[in-house]
Amino acid sequence: MRIEAYTQVQSLYNTKKTAKTQPLNKAGASDQLQISGIGKDLQSVKLALAGSSDIREDVTAPIKAKIDAGTYEVDMGSFADKLMQKYEEMR
Repeated sequence: MRIEAYTQVQSLYNTKKTAKTQPLNKAGASDQLQISGIGKDLQSVKLALAGSSDIREDVTAPIKAKIDAGTYEVDMGSFADKLMQKYEEMR
């Protein structure tokens, strides 16, 4: 078997090759990043939350004082009602 048009077939394969691009070496060229106003707001909120405590001391301090003093009491009826209400919400 003889292939007559080898150069023609080879030229078809060469045309489908992609040319490699060379990086531009411009003096002073740099990438830039722009953050939107919403992004800046989110960043400031993250910073504010990172500096705050997860525990609200104004709410927990009186309860903790009652527990330490042994005077904290739980109303069982109210507790059961709230427990059943949460159970119904989850169903």
